[in-house]
Amino acid sequence: MAKKALTKSKATNKTNHGNFFEDFYVGMRIVHATPRTINDGDAALYTGLYGGRFPVACSDETARAMGYDKAPIDDLLVFHIVFGKTVPDVSLNAIANLGYAEGVFQTPAYAGDTLRSVSDVIGVKENSNGKTGVVYVRTTGTNQRGQVVLSYVRWVMVRKRDEKSIAPKPVVPQLASVVPGASIPVSSSLRFSAYDTSASGSPHRFGDYKKGERINHVDGFTVEEAEHMLATRLYQNTAKVHFNQHTEKAGRFGKRIVYGGHVISLARSLSFNGLGNAFKIAAINGGRHVGPLFAGDTVYAWSEVLDAWAVPGRTDVGALRLRTVACKDHEPVDFPGTTKDGYDDSVLLDFDYTVLMPV
Repeated sequence: MAKKALTKSKATNKTNHGNFFEDFYVGMRIVHATPRTINDGDAALYTGLYGGRFPVACSDETARAMGYDKAPIDDLLVFHIVFGKTVPDVSLNAIANLGYAEGVFQTPAYAGDTLRSVSDVIGVKENSNGKTGVVYVRTTGTNQRGQVVLSYVRWVMVRKRDEKSIAPKPVVPQLASVVPGASIPVSSSLRFSAYDTSASGSPHRFGDYKKGERINHVDGFTVEEAEHMLATRLYQNTAKVHFNQHTEKAGRFGKRIVYGGHVISLARSLSFNGLGNAFKIAAINGGRHVGPLFAGDTVYAWSEVLDAWAVPGRTDVGALRLRTVACKDHEPVDFPGTTKDGYDDSVLLDFDYTVLMPV
């Protein structure tokens, strides 16, 4: 019997194909779908993915001694969940996530909190090739009480729907190179004098670190396909470059790219060996995803202390501005980073952020 030819049924326009560059305009506000209630399972999965050992996020006992209600949700898990909400609207048609600035972690998040995300478009600029453009958004994540848990700026390169469409007037926002110390909230209820270094296993406190110091974090972490796929789904990040091999086999690399935030979390986890008492990320000053990571690659990291300052009104805690560089298949004994010709080929991530550390 002859096989019948397959016919395509007419599709109705009820699915979201994401925004293209020409859909964005300065002043546009996007309320992102799918509020997400964080639970203890999310925290456990996050630990399983990255092996984080910073004790305040691991131990209710340690956290309560310092004045937290219980162990707060890891700062970067909060970042990933807030970020993940934005992907269907901001970066579903992105080629690359280019950078971050002005990130501030505010109210701690706990298991049981529900997070929402809203983004405001603050800049647009078409690229010279006429095929893509850069979109700047400021994203704010709030809890069920309307308190801000995180705000940050990111910019992404997004495809145009029609290369012949007229580009909007370019608007490039002026962004701070570093979040000033006065803008970093530190709750008066937190008691850093109660911090016990035996919980981290590291004796090194704020005063032991000096500007210009470099730290090789020594350990390496090989990424498996299942791990980064699980992470992408955990954050409800729908970017096809991370999870759809069917489309990506025809893409730039012929395979899926590991989510850049996965690299950030790996670098943060690796930094524990050398920065064990940097218990909290307070701000994201800047960051760049330099190169792609794929399953099978091994990630290493090193950090440089860019600055150190006292927290206003406190004598028991200080702030370290750090630059953490993640690289693949290259043990960072020589601290690979920028060269006169650009970045070393091994570099994946150049991340500028501020942590809190007990004095």
